[in-house]
Amino acid sequence: MKPPRLLLVEDDPALAELLEFRFQAEGYAVSSTPDGDEALLLAAEDAPDLVVLDWMIEGTSGIEVCRRLRRDKKTAHVPIIMLTARGAEDDMIRGLETGADDYLTKPFSPRELIARVSTIMRRIRPALAGETLTVGDLTLDATAHRVMRRAQIVSLGPTEFRLLKFFMEHPGRVFSRGQLLDAVWGTESDIELRTVDVHIRRLRKGIEVEGAPDPVRTVRSAGYALEAV
Repeated sequence: MKPPRLLLVEDDPALAELLEFRFQAEGYAVSSTPDGDEALLLAAEDAPDLVVLDWMIEGTSGIEVCRRLRRDKKTAHVPIIMLTARGAEDDMIRGLETGADDYLTKPFSPRELIARVSTIMRRIRPALAGETLTVGDLTLDATAHRVMRRAQIVSLGPTEFRLLKFFMEHPGRVFSRGQLLDAVWGTESDIELRTVDVHIRRLRKGIEVEGAPDPVRTVRSAGYALEAV
């Protein structure tokens, strides 16, 4: 199995060197740059599994890099952890609203950053390793192509299985119909957006268990998310 690829965007040379060393010691393949414009080029050439992004960097700002990564179909689903000396609540909210998955204020412990990255990677890497995904009372075995809910095997069509698998790789995150279409059907697909709604309904019906709440959340004007219930 290939090591997880991490893009580190940090313009403090000493901190960047320390973090690169620590992440490599943890088994990550690290690409590092102090420049926001170069970060966007690196991400476009080979989308990383995760981005550690400083707010105040050379060239394009970290907040703008985050925004552009979220707009690009190739990197729209890549987790982003932002680093910043800004500790105000408004700045934290702005970073998260721009698309960051997590936020760490300087100064911080490298161990804490590594722990946060590891938590995210455990969530997104199991499917790549062919292991079992678990979100709430749902369990998906990608190798056996089997889904269970509350110890009951549920039957899903191939598209619903891929849709659920994608949701379970990114629990709690809201995806638009367009993002789901690209991720599940492929960027070359000419399927209409409303087709996503049809398969969401089929997925809901397929994983429905008496007495259990619906884990698929509809977010008005935004899309859908899978919640642990």
